[in-house]
Amino acid sequence: MNLEDMILVSVDDHVIEPPGAFTPHWPLHLKGREPHIERRDDRDVWVFEGKAAGYMGLNSVVGRPKEEYGMEPLNYAQMRPGTWNVHKRVEDMDANGIVGSICFATFPGFAGQRFQKTEDREAGLAAIRAYNDWHVHDWAGAAPGRFIPLMMIPFWDVRAAVEEIERMAKLGVHALAFSDNPAIMGFPSIHDPYWDPVWKACCDHKVVICCHIGTGAAAAHASDLSPIDAWITSMPISIANSAADWIWAPMWKKYPDLRMALSEGGIGWVPYLLERADFTHGQHSAWTHSDFGGKKPSDIFKKHIISCFIEDKFGLDNLDYIGEDMVMYECDYPHSDSVWPHSAEKLWEDIKHLSETTINKITHLNAMREFSYDPISQLSREAITVGALKRKAANVPVNTEPMLGLGGAAPKRDSERPVTSGDINRMFESAAAESTISGR
Repeated sequence: MNLEDMILVSVDDHVIEPPGAFTPHWPLHLKGREPHIERRDDRDVWVFEGKAAGYMGLNSVVGRPKEEYGMEPLNYAQMRPGTWNVHKRVEDMDANGIVGSICFATFPGFAGQRFQKTEDREAGLAAIRAYNDWHVHDWAGAAPGRFIPLMMIPFWDVRAAVEEIERMAKLGVHALAFSDNPAIMGFPSIHDPYWDPVWKACCDHKVVICCHIGTGAAAAHASDLSPIDAWITSMPISIANSAADWIWAPMWKKYPDLRMALSEGGIGWVPYLLERADFTHGQHSAWTHSDFGGKKPSDIFKKHIISCFIEDKFGLDNLDYIGEDMVMYECDYPHSDSVWPHSAEKLWEDIKHLSETTINKITHLNAMREFSYDPISQLSREAITVGALKRKAANVPVNTEPMLGLGGAAPKRDSERPVTSGDINRMFESAAAESTISGR
């Protein structure tokens, strides 16, 4: 086996919603209240229910020189078209050697957090349903066989959530964006039976619960003076606390075929988490009364919890401790951790020492099985290898360009001083201060 023979599926990418995404799917009786784009100086911002939200730079820096990475406000002219145009996205996937992709939302939040907080619940539910319809029909539907569609649900209404899962499942959606810790958002804990109808619906329809980092727990900034590099380093590992919580959660006993994914969480830390979990259970269960029915916590993790990686040589060298049947690859396009258009080459260097069986599992077979996704039967094996896709994309431009220079001023920074958490927090505070507008 070689690099060109791989079939590569990414279970964590992101989409920048294009202007007008919600409008065709918005209910007529709420016309005029749909999320829409407005221009503010040099920024394009989404406006919904009296609040505005702009995109932040690290969410869409693919195609730029690394010197231009940052959190500066963006407009669509400053983004590579593949971030928001589905046809250009497919071209960029081809150039990267990737056949299939799960795309998390950006403006709504990875799990629809912005809509979960909407005061008018009718408008919030309309936004979730309109987003789902756009994502299924206009995004994934525009390129059959190239995307694994991902739905959102309303956290505040379990009955409506189940209805949406069932509605989407009929359209072939087998992935659900959820919070790794909804209690942090003010909703019931995953240990609360409140969620049982959701777990049951996911189990019944073979829907994987995808919990992206930052949807509940988040990496903390150590201090305003801390270099932002420290925060970025700890970001994937921040989901470890939630992972432990999910291991001990009650839904696995009730719904033994249920699956969830720790999206963009990495895998290198998993072996120690499982070692610690097994030790904790053996040492403390006599007084904590935790009961895994004769199994170990690590058994629960390996059966039910998908772990995902962008680059993780340590984790790949320790798959025996993680369970290779539930490990999957991520590209993270168009975020700053993505190495597009060299994802396939980088991955191959990290996995070429593994067996062909293991490589096939983590590059595509595991994702195909768990997400009910089959690009091979839809597009043919010969057409979807890394080599075939890259040859198809021979004319797609992949050289980095000064994108900010094309659409606005490039960021000005003091090269003698590292960017700090305080710098980033001030950018967020400035954006938040400008977010509220009058009217709807």
